[in-house]
Amino acid sequence: MGRVSAPVDVDLALVGGGGAASLVLAALGRYNPGVRVAIVDPVHKRGQDRTWAFWGTPGTFLDPLLSATWSEADVVTPAGRRVLPLQPLRYAMLRSAPLYELAGQAEKLLSAVRVTERAEQAVDDGSRVVISGPDGEPLVRAAWALDSRPRPPRRPGRTSWLQHFRGWWLESDRPVFDPGRAVLMDFRTPQPARGVSFGYVLPVSDRFALVEYTEFSPAVLSSDEYDAALRGYADLLGLDLGELRVREIEDGVIPMTDGPFDPHPSPRVVRLGTAGGATRPSTGFTFSAMARQADDIAQAVAAGRPPVPSPPYPARHLWMDAVQLRALDRGLVDGVAFFDRLFARNPAERVLRFLDGTTTLREDLTLMSSTPLLPMTRAAFGDAIGRLRR
Repeated sequence: MGRVSAPVDVDLALVGGGGAASLVLAALGRYNPGVRVAIVDPVHKRGQDRTWAFWGTPGTFLDPLLSATWSEADVVTPAGRRVLPLQPLRYAMLRSAPLYELAGQAEKLLSAVRVTERAEQAVDDGSRVVISGPDGEPLVRAAWALDSRPRPPRRPGRTSWLQHFRGWWLESDRPVFDPGRAVLMDFRTPQPARGVSFGYVLPVSDRFALVEYTEFSPAVLSSDEYDAALRGYADLLGLDLGELRVREIEDGVIPMTDGPFDPHPSPRVVRLGTAGGATRPSTGFTFSAMARQADDIAQAVAAGRPPVPSPPYPARHLWMDAVQLRALDRGLVDGVAFFDRLFARNPAERVLRFLDGTTTLREDLTLMSSTPLLPMTRAAFGDAIGRLRR
């Protein structure tokens, strides 16, 4: 529905209708808690507009939606190729269309109301949240609002980088890709003066794959620079772009910062996705934490509890991320050597579980001991001074 004559009154309002909201809708559809739901977004998300790659254990509700999975992945440096066995985890690719479709099915099951207007404000008056449009007119009144609109950190970070990328979906008339092998990080790309770059390859079949160039660095590139980097990476892979078709292009910019996000800015407003702290500061990865948030919320609603998810990452992990970001930003460690050493000295599944925020304290100490001791100690000391100054 479009503009409503009177505010819709619901139990739960999803402000924003992208990936985070779609995961919440899908989770609510599984539990079917019998609550009134509204989605407030000017765009009804459909089709393929992005791709998520993540790791986890098989056997979840997402399995039927996946485009591809891999039980091993490669990390490549100029010195050679490291094949990472991922068991009991697996690396998986989810394209947006099946998730949006599943969310749409849940929307119908829940008899949710869709308000196709831009939400300007979500004001918590102490008993309800009033969501209003650009003209100030109220659109929805809700007991709780789950807000996934982009928001900056509560205060600027001591280190603020970006994960920024461009990917080409490449199609060939003959077999050129190995569908059984994903490239997680290929550091043979030219490295920026300040930051880390890598390519990766996610093949859906022997003729269709996502080939992407990614940087962890302070600033984005121009469109021409991304295209040049992708052409260079295709050359490294031995791909003849004259024989391939670019079927789709994906771009993205994700914050990597130790600035704190505010996941619960008022008693009845909960933020989701990056605005709710789901983005891992050291890598920009977000999807797994969003999925955990969604399941936490659906379980809580089904049990009659407030829809407030658990923190996406332990506090110690956020501290470790802040130290790592500082070490990279100040040039205390070489980014390629840092990530290569991390995978060389730890089982791949431990590194990946750490990046998902699910390792134990003992495992975290083991991971810390495998990093360059003196540079990371200097970074930790500098981080402590920065915190004291704040």
